[in-house]
Amino acid sequence: MNLNRRRILQLAGATLVAVQWPPSTWAQSYPVRPVRVIVPVAAGGANDTATRLVMQKLSASLGQQFVVENQGGGGGNIGMGAAAKALADGYTILSTASSFVINPNLYAKLPYDAGRDFAPVTLMCLTTHVVVVHPSVPAKDIQELVALLKVNPGKYSYASAGTGTPAHLAGELFKVSFGLDLVHVPFQGGGPGMTSTIGGHTPIAFSALTTAAPNVKAGHVRGLAVMSAKRSSLLPDIPTMAEAGASDQEADVIVGILVPLGTPKEFIIVLHREIAKVMAQPEVRQRMATLGLEPVVNTPDEFAAWIKFETAKWAKVVRAANLQIQ
Repeated sequence: MNLNRRRILQLAGATLVAVQWPPSTWAQSYPVRPVRVIVPVAAGGANDTATRLVMQKLSASLGQQFVVENQGGGGGNIGMGAAAKALADGYTILSTASSFVINPNLYAKLPYDAGRDFAPVTLMCLTTHVVVVHPSVPAKDIQELVALLKVNPGKYSYASAGTGTPAHLAGELFKVSFGLDLVHVPFQGGGPGMTSTIGGHTPIAFSALTTAAPNVKAGHVRGLAVMSAKRSSLLPDIPTMAEAGASDQEADVIVGILVPLGTPKEFIIVLHREIAKVMAQPEVRQRMATLGLEPVVNTPDEFAAWIKFETAKWAKVVRAANLQIQ
């Protein structure tokens, strides 16, 4: 892992108590009415579940409802576009996923400018992807998988949650890093992709941890590595990619909070402080753990640095794999 990125996440992991800014009377009165929370994916996934958990706690602590509104479609672009066009008054916030740092280089046109339309609040939590194979695949670890694919160019395929999804980009990162001829098969979600791999139709899958873990534990698929900086508590026996001999293969799945650019700083301070308090609660951390999510609360500046780093990283993968969605 790049040292700058590692440092960003180390700082984030340690920041579970909000940074203290000077208080203001204006900030102390926020919010005075319900807050709209746009989640740019369909209900039920990790992003949606984590957001609802945190927003329920914020509603209780701040005395106003934080109302989650799912606006899926377009790889997350529909919801992110709606958030970008909202008034910068603190009453619309965006709970976004890894698509925020992938889509600017993947899509030919976007209904927003990721660099100019939003102000970061915090990276709230993250999970990772797992490289899994059908039990019939002879490779028992990542090095064996790379060797197998090298001598069988174009003969193996991998499943993802869909074209342009973080799982797809995780697979492409793996492909371009090792110069592999591996066929991508997109599905309408991580569940159908995993079902295909369990059935042996697509013998390899790059899957979000939350989908992969129960199937690895049940023996339906074999987990070869997690694409994170450290092992997952859900799959403690599965090595990281670095431990498996494949460096610079981290592919996080994140939940981050942003607001329309121009939102008063005092409101951003309140949101950051209260989210940090929520994420420090033992019951919230336990619930996050059961979902395979790691609480990671950082400052707006640290989140901005993370966004810049990850956007540049995925831009290289998109160019190397010659990907673009019209």
